[in-house]
Amino acid sequence: MEGIRINEGITNDLIEESVYRRLPQILQNITQPFTGRERDIVFASALGVLSTCLPNVYGIYDGDKIYPNVYVMIIAPAASGKGVMNKSRILIDKIHDQTLKNSIKAEKECKNKKKESKEKDDAPCPSIEIKIMPANISTAEMYTYMGSSKYGLLIMESEADTMSNMLNNDWSNYSDILRKCFHHEPISISRKMEKIFEDIKEPKLSLVMSGTPEQLKTLIKSKENGLYSRFIVYTFDEISQFKNVFSISTRNNNAVFEEEAKQVFNLYEGLAGLEKEEIEFKLTENQVRKFLKELTVMHGAILDFHPHSFISNLNRHGLILYRVAMILTALRNINTIPVTGKELVCSNVDFILALEITKVFLRHSLVTYNTFDDGILSENDEKILFGLPFQFTRAQAIDLAKENNIPIRTMDDKLKQWKKKHIISPIKQGLYKRNKNFM
Repeated sequence: MEGIRINEGITNDLIEESVYRRLPQILQNITQPFTGRERDIVFASALGVLSTCLPNVYGIYDGDKIYPNVYVMIIAPAASGKGVMNKSRILIDKIHDQTLKNSIKAEKECKNKKKESKEKDDAPCPSIEIKIMPANISTAEMYTYMGSSKYGLLIMESEADTMSNMLNNDWSNYSDILRKCFHHEPISISRKMEKIFEDIKEPKLSLVMSGTPEQLKTLIKSKENGLYSRFIVYTFDEISQFKNVFSISTRNNNAVFEEEAKQVFNLYEGLAGLEKEEIEFKLTENQVRKFLKELTVMHGAILDFHPHSFISNLNRHGLILYRVAMILTALRNINTIPVTGKELVCSNVDFILALEITKVFLRHSLVTYNTFDDGILSENDEKILFGLPFQFTRAQAIDLAKENNIPIRTMDDKLKQWKKKHIISPIKQGLYKRNKNFM
């Protein structure tokens, strides 16, 4: 398949250098000090953080009103360098601090006014408003913060098991909230004992988290879990080399983020100041045709070469693609967007970038998806597996793959995944046998 190579062996590739050269300036600036996996992690996490910094920007997707918010998950071994993700938080710190400061001031003024007033006033003072919400939180607290948030929240967590622990408790299992918030579906809670009632019409939530493969298993116990398909996934298994922690470039990293954070704060304030004059993001007619063509081709490739259950992930990556294009377009127009009017048209460069970026994320998602050990084979895999003798060589598998128009790289990938899932076992180099459950 042109571009995505989804039928040529699934790999967790790096994002190409050509992508970084064409990004909006703010993203170029924050990723420039980094290379390799670290650069990709900074970029992916920055997308998640910045997706909650664009109030009053929306688009229409499949008939629904959609905001830029995305979920990002970095999956890699310990000591792999994924901690650089936390640099992206600097981009939103000023917004969070100012939001909290203004909220505390408003609450204090309200309480003082009530004390000074001679008339009885039972109306509650405004709740504390924040921008960054911890993952270590009860469901009731989450509703309260989301209810008081004007322009959405960010959960940023560097240890996935923090969220896993919450989702395993009755009082903090907010998995359904995460799934609904991805689509801005209404959420509500009513608890008589705690005197809580919240009804949130259009919840907006962005999520950036990292963890090891083992932590992922406790968070997403099955590939059928609908939460997984809502994430931008970036995964790799290399262990990083020990780097020069005293280099000048390392010391200056935070300064770059702090400088760009000023622009992000100004953009946020400008967009928030529009109040009800929202800006609609739109694709051009040519971009819509390209979008539908590309997704249709990907859909066919998955049906032909991969588990059909992955289709839900592809469908949601269509929405992710749309949101990434929205984020890139807004950042490309960072100095003019609050005063450009009520429409924001995607440029061709940002549409192509969003398409290329999403294809990388889709491949990463499929790599991780294939690590979930449920023993299920796609129809196509069954055809290949049972077309081989009980004991077979790699050469025999390659020959059968060629007969079915499957590239060598894909067949080698299948053999690797089948070994991981204990569907086949190696007898010696280049010789395999099917295991008992697959006789």
